[in-house]
Amino acid sequence: MGRNGTSWRPSYWGRRVAKCSDWALRLEGDRLAIDLDSVPFSFDVGDIGEVTVSPGFVWSTVEIPHPERRIRLRGIPNLRARKLAKTVGAAQADLRHRLRVQALHTGFDAATAAVLLWVTSLEEAAATHLRTSGWLTREFAEAWAASKAAIGFDRLLAEPELRARVQAETEAGSPSIRLWGQDLADFISQQNDHHLATELEACRDFFETVEKSPLTPEQARAVVCFDNRMLVVASAGSGKTSTMVAKAGYALHRSLIPADKILMLAFNAAAAKELQTRTRERLTPLGLDADKVVAKTFHAFGLEIIGKATGRKPSLAPWLDGGGDIKQLGRIVDGLRAADPGFRTQWDFFRAVLANDYPDVDADDAWEPSSELRTAQGEVVKSGAERMIADWLYFHSVDYVHEKPYEIDTVDAEHVQYRPDFYYPAIDIYHEHVALDAEGQAPFEGYLESLHWKRDLHQEHGTTLIETTMAELWSGSGLHNLAQELTQRGIRLRPNPDRIIAKQKPIENERLLQTFRSFLTHTKSNQLNDQQLRERLEELAEGEVRFRDAAFLRLFTPIRREWELKLAAEGCIDFEDMLNLSAEHLEAGDWESPYELVMVDEFQDASHARARLARALVAKPGRHLFAVGDDWQSINRFAGADLSVMTGFEELFGPSEVLRLERTFRFPQSLADVSSQFVLQNPSQLVKNVVSSTQEFPPTIGALSVDTDTAVKAAMRHRLRILATHVRSGAIPSAAGRKLSVLVLGRYRHHSDYLPDCRDFADALDVRFSTIHASKGAEADYIVIPGMVSGQWGFPSTIPNDPVLRMAMPAAEGFKRAEERRLFYVALTRARRGVLLVTIKNRESPFLMELIRDHGITLTNAIGEALDSIVCPKCSRGFMVERTSKRGAFLGCRRYPRCKGTLALP
Repeated sequence: MGRNGTSWRPSYWGRRVAKCSDWALRLEGDRLAIDLDSVPFSFDVGDIGEVTVSPGFVWSTVEIPHPERRIRLRGIPNLRARKLAKTVGAAQADLRHRLRVQALHTGFDAATAAVLLWVTSLEEAAATHLRTSGWLTREFAEAWAASKAAIGFDRLLAEPELRARVQAETEAGSPSIRLWGQDLADFISQQNDHHLATELEACRDFFETVEKSPLTPEQARAVVCFDNRMLVVASAGSGKTSTMVAKAGYALHRSLIPADKILMLAFNAAAAKELQTRTRERLTPLGLDADKVVAKTFHAFGLEIIGKATGRKPSLAPWLDGGGDIKQLGRIVDGLRAADPGFRTQWDFFRAVLANDYPDVDADDAWEPSSELRTAQGEVVKSGAERMIADWLYFHSVDYVHEKPYEIDTVDAEHVQYRPDFYYPAIDIYHEHVALDAEGQAPFEGYLESLHWKRDLHQEHGTTLIETTMAELWSGSGLHNLAQELTQRGIRLRPNPDRIIAKQKPIENERLLQTFRSFLTHTKSNQLNDQQLRERLEELAEGEVRFRDAAFLRLFTPIRREWELKLAAEGCIDFEDMLNLSAEHLEAGDWESPYELVMVDEFQDASHARARLARALVAKPGRHLFAVGDDWQSINRFAGADLSVMTGFEELFGPSEVLRLERTFRFPQSLADVSSQFVLQNPSQLVKNVVSSTQEFPPTIGALSVDTDTAVKAAMRHRLRILATHVRSGAIPSAAGRKLSVLVLGRYRHHSDYLPDCRDFADALDVRFSTIHASKGAEADYIVIPGMVSGQWGFPSTIPNDPVLRMAMPAAEGFKRAEERRLFYVALTRARRGVLLVTIKNRESPFLMELIRDHGITLTNAIGEALDSIVCPKCSRGFMVERTSKRGAFLGCRRYPRCKGTLALP
């Protein structure tokens, strides 16, 4: 039935039988006209609700809901009633559709006007923001992205009902649609790029004079860019300090930020003083208010925050510096040992046995020879578990025999002579350590059958066997159970740590205390309490290390408690307290920082506590964080540094502008290439392409080999004397007639013993010694690195990082010897001209072997003669030597038969 002119009324029989009143209903366009008992009225279909039909046997009742009255029409046949409801419903839907389309077009007209206004406002705001704030920041971008989204134009453009109009206006070149289609990020990037180019020209004189040398383009970009969060990944010798000073100066020069709202944070007093001095020296002559720029250490500034927030400035414990913290830990341990026999036994056992007895997670067959497991008593055992038990017995003065032949001859066609793991002659008892896990599963096929044979053997011959299992040992119950077994049978346990002699001496006490200090630093920095540490133990520790980790935590808990009590008794705090408390006060709003620009130096050395403080300082809108660091020089993990703070910068601080300073002014390109490729063997390091502006003085890297350790000092003296002779003759030029500087860098402090007597050529050379850790930030014309040997005290050091530290840190590095590799990079890049690496024949450092293999570094003897130095292609740990066989001469690895690498003679 059609819509317009469509009418309905009750049927004849409907009126007669249903006795309904006479009515008529007509649908005329969007209106319903009704004659009800000869009274006409009409209303818009949009004003009524849904028409409902209540069917009867023949006739239906139709209800039409209206806000003013409810209309009930009876006597209409069921079929016509359904058609009535359907027709009116279709009219309502059509009206709603037309109204919606009309509203969409009206909204589209309003939105296009809003888009033009938004674009105009964006352009005006961008120009104003660039003029007053110097950069279109991420905060600016986020605010305008939100305002753009509020217009809702994207939703309108996607409406199917507007498709034809959108297409027509697009073809007609609608400015609203064209402008809306421009990417906001692209617009902001273009504006910033234009601003950068303009500023580089407008401030050319400033960039050329603010430092002794004109800023490089990458330095200038880092100075001009004023995004809210910036990370500058710098190269060694790339002018990090110059960039920070210039950025402060630029902010003042362009009136972007007042001097008293600029804060520079450094990691030690010397660095903070250098920043303050350089800022005043370089900016004051330019007429800038440099005296009000603040440069402080994190520690000094943290104390200032706490003082201002609470009205009571705390004191740092006076014994924290200069190794006093280690001595304080030693006093705490001594006190606990004296007061608590249980702690004393646990500490002595850990120090004598467990401190040395942990796996080297960085061990690599390409570097390390397979080492035998030797007990304190001198036996070679098959597993770390056996060694732990043997050392525990030795520590407790228990007389035992390792693998003493069983008293019955067991040799037959299937068995060799049975040798139980341990035998205790004082009580005539045998002891087997059984490699079964908690489910009783054996490590390999046939193990259980062998175990049953041993048990049956003891039962058959009436000998006594006690057992420990791998599962018990690693869970912590194994040694306790063994102690009970032995004491019940008459053996007296007498702990005596001084018995640990032979090749496995107790670890140096200072080194063990340093491990506890590092662990304390990281736990406090990452705010881990005792319960959280126990949870991390359950999550991270398994097998052999779990027993050791649990023993460590049992010692750490009372040590930390006493540390905190000592601080409280003296009314002091430590460095980690200071960082955490200052961050808490900032986060709570107890003190509002006035600083708008916060610059952090040496960011690769930041801990999570320092990162938290920096984040709190710039939490409010309009603040800027400018962090500068070189992840290739991150070498202070032992002091609390966490490289993930820098490599995971955006995870901590949000979307950021990451720039690079890749031009070095310190060392030549050849050294830049070798050192960069070396450190980037670790894929976790951030990639930089280091380019040098420095003159070459070949050979840049040399290697010197001597036969014995005692020959090192004389060989170094000989080479330095030759260098001095060349300086005197002018063959090697010195700058402005000054002496050439030589820095002898040691991996360890005892390498200072290699420093020769240089008094007879002191007129030409200034020779000094430093550890590599202490040399960061220093430089010299020439660097000499003795101790380039393999082994535990070599370089890289194979003294393993204590695996217990992983429980206190967010994540461990996956690359082997990662920090040692960065440490070697630091050593190489102290040189302005060249590096001499000193090794000992047959003990060459794997780092040195890598440089010879990958970069063709020439190995020479003490008098400068080149030595054969073809690195074995198979193991990379030995040089190739000439050998002969039935087939003639060839080159074979010096480490044969452990390595069977060969090469044809050239």
